[in-house]
Amino acid sequence: MPIQAVEPRRLYRQVADQLRQLIGSGEFGVGDRLPTERELADQLGISRPTVREALIALEVEGRIRIRVGSGIYVTAPPRAEILAAETDEGPFELLRAREFIEGAIAAEAALQVRPTDLDLLDDALRRMDDISLPATTTIMLDREFHTTVAGILGNAVLVRFIGEMFDQRMNPYFERLSSYFENKDSWRAAAAEHRAVRDAIAARDPERAKAAMQEHLRRSQLRFSRNFGESPATMEVAEE
Repeated sequence: MPIQAVEPRRLYRQVADQLRQLIGSGEFGVGDRLPTERELADQLGISRPTVREALIALEVEGRIRIRVGSGIYVTAPPRAEILAAETDEGPFELLRAREFIEGAIAAEAALQVRPTDLDLLDDALRRMDDISLPATTTIMLDREFHTTVAGILGNAVLVRFIGEMFDQRMNPYFERLSSYFENKDSWRAAAAEHRAVRDAIAARDPERAKAAMQEHLRRSQLRFSRNFGESPATMEVAEE
């Protein structure tokens, strides 16, 4: 059997493994409340977004139940087929990568944009304004906007790459995270951020377009950065 390269495990997976072992060893029994996200981050010496990704992974597995405003509770052991599931990159890692890459694409798009490109962006934004649409439809419109920006460069590889990066959010972990933090208000905010990107591109201002795209994806991270297990009055935006 040939020797294969060893891939280092993502930090949030290591955190999930440690919490899973503590639960499995009986340190925390079924029904017990885990320390808050903030306390876990302090004890482990890592950022709260990393803890949050680990908690989401454990909830998808069925190991814990997150009750916003109440706490994080251990649940009955999950089925074996759920335990066998492996995660992709964490949501925050993905959004940080998109912030870097799509910022550069938006800057270049501002130099190459044509009237027909703006028509496509405007059409996507117009349909995105209907916040009564189902979440799945809104997400597809979000995807359409980002791939349309990439399409301005006339490079099919970039369009496919941005589409594939966006599609990574269609996993159980990102969907569970979204279920806690995405709502009509967050979609309104995202739509306004998309329009800022469109306006900067239309103005043919590459620096402004880059900043607008990066700000949009940075704010997407912040929208997912409330604290689990604390009352709404004490929730704060997590710092990385």
